[in-house]
Amino acid sequence: MNLFVGSHLNLMQLLKVGASRLALVAGVSLFAANVGAAPVTAAPTAQIGITAAPGTARASTASRRAAATARTRAKAVKARAASKALAEAKLPHYRVDEHGDVVPDLRAAAAIIYDPASGKVLWEENSQDERSIASITKVMTAVVFLESATDLDQEVQIVRADTLAASTTFLRTNDRVRLTDLLHLLLIPSDNAAARALARVSPLGYDKFIARMNQKAKDLGLDHTSYADTSGLSSDNVSSAYDMARLISYAAEDDRIGPVMRTPEYTFRTGAGRIITVRSTNQILRAGDVEVRGGKTGFIAKAGYCLATLLKLPQGGPSLAVVVLGASSNPGRFWETRHLLDWLTERTNLMSLITPAVPVAAIAK
Repeated sequence: MNLFVGSHLNLMQLLKVGASRLALVAGVSLFAANVGAAPVTAAPTAQIGITAAPGTARASTASRRAAATARTRAKAVKARAASKALAEAKLPHYRVDEHGDVVPDLRAAAAIIYDPASGKVLWEENSQDERSIASITKVMTAVVFLESATDLDQEVQIVRADTLAASTTFLRTNDRVRLTDLLHLLLIPSDNAAARALARVSPLGYDKFIARMNQKAKDLGLDHTSYADTSGLSSDNVSSAYDMARLISYAAEDDRIGPVMRTPEYTFRTGAGRIITVRSTNQILRAGDVEVRGGKTGFIAKAGYCLATLLKLPQGGPSLAVVVLGASSNPGRFWETRHLLDWLTERTNLMSLITPAVPVAAIAK
């Protein structure tokens, strides 16, 4: 009797297991039939898996294609906008002033043409307005750093505070680099981590370094200039086109700063052997058709696109500072600078002022 009961129980368990497997197979087959798939044949339980339905796969593929199409269209829209901005920037704008003279019709927020030899302003618009100057800040960072730097071949280590949220940098935490390489990174590709590192390793330390930047501005008579950080990421770094024309003229004459600002491309090796190549953000310098004696770009949202340059006039003319602040596009700042230089060159040619005997500053009214 006990044997019968045991056998009966084993038989019932086998029947239940079999029924369960049949139900599972039937359920899978019914699901496949509902989505238009071929019936699923029975398989060992351990081999049964769940696969995406063809309809779902088609929907996923369609979504990916739609996303790719949207990206392509966005790139095309961006490219058309960039092309339009470039075409607009290349076109010079002029107007007739109250004296009946043809003068530049500025599209940036402020600009100036300044003769450092005479200290005269040859042309300006809103040149005394205080504005955020972004990475033009780095010119003063270089000036202050070099006041106390003695060995530019000294190697220093980059720390996390240098690279954290640095936006533009070619450096990595724990890199070991020479001070001269940091100076080149500062002024050529406008590296923000390099700006922080130079201040940090200076004898002043970071906070006193910024205080010295502000004191140096006062020493140079830059009355509309103040600094809150060493890189220009802070919108609280402010100045005027007039002040920046004077500063770029001063810095370009320093034989440790001027040659760096005139370098279109620079390559160096970190202590660990990593090779870094950087290129100047100054498109006029890279084009090579105008003699650039010094220059620095800058951009953050509040400042707009900025450029401070010291350029040499053609045909043996003098070096003049041209500063453009608050242009609306990257090419705009470079073309606005070119238009100002072309206008001045044409004006001086018409007045026969480019001769050794007559300084160009004589055209100032």
